[in-house]
Amino acid sequence: MDLTRYVNTFGYAMQQRYGEKVHKVSINAEFTCPNRDGTKGIGGCTFCNNSSFNPNAQQTPGVCEQVAAGKKVIRKRTGAQKYLAYFQAYTNTYAEISTLKALYDEALAIDKVIGLSIGTRPDCVPDKVLDLLADYRDQGHEIWLELGLQSTSDKVLQGVNRGHGFGEYVDAVARVQQRELQYCTHLIAGLPGEPVQATADSARRVTSMGTTGLKLHPLHIVRGTQMARQWKQGGVTPMTLDEYVQLVADIVTEAPSELIFHRLTGTANKDLLLAPDWTEYKWKVLNGIYLELQRRGKPQGSSFAFQAHASNNQIITTLPVLS
Repeated sequence: MDLTRYVNTFGYAMQQRYGEKVHKVSINAEFTCPNRDGTKGIGGCTFCNNSSFNPNAQQTPGVCEQVAAGKKVIRKRTGAQKYLAYFQAYTNTYAEISTLKALYDEALAIDKVIGLSIGTRPDCVPDKVLDLLADYRDQGHEIWLELGLQSTSDKVLQGVNRGHGFGEYVDAVARVQQRELQYCTHLIAGLPGEPVQATADSARRVTSMGTTGLKLHPLHIVRGTQMARQWKQGGVTPMTLDEYVQLVADIVTEAPSELIFHRLTGTANKDLLLAPDWTEYKWKVLNGIYLELQRRGKPQGSSFAFQAHASNNQIITTLPVLS
């Protein structure tokens, strides 16, 4: 299976850019989140048990130690010799600028680390942070800002206690684009109250605004979350594997060919995962996506319909407005 025949994956894009493999190394810098610490709310998102998304979530070593451990695993698995320090757990711009700079500087000083990937929320990217990232970019580092949007529907975001709406994303994107920073938009498919194809609408919407990258993730229902309780009471119905495969194939073929897919699926810790069980098998999902794209005979961009990205934050009017 050569998925790069059909999809501009992050790994492929970085290899084209640098002439060799580049991998992200996950870091848990022990940040928190504004809808956990009481600033906007408590309890966090209803789907969030961060241990299921971040392999280092239970570790507390320093940045250097985490990167060293991650590099060792990656080198053994793929032979990669260049890395991005991926600040992944919780909201990695949610601190004083001096604290952030010290952490980012520490990561960038590590041998073979060529840049940063910073996971955050669209309501937590003040101008000082964006200026800092732009400065790193101007120094020659590979810089990505990963914006956890999840959905463009305010109603759906409110339902999962996200603590922000689509408007905050629109504002963040305007300021990110002013600095010509690369950014990746995260979407979760299968959130409660959102039809399957609504995720495709969200992808079209953020694509129309010019997102540089896209990260897709099926909803995981994991232990220790409010959503797990809702699921046990019959209030949440997970997507099927076929629904997800068809959805991703739709999104890929409609995406512009230059857009970089950082992820097409995601897995959860099997000790935490409750449903859907198929998300435990990453390669089964990826193989299904590959076979569907092969069946259609349509690579990324083959159904791309937009003539140009929307400017000045104007969203293409042919898309339905999500409440």
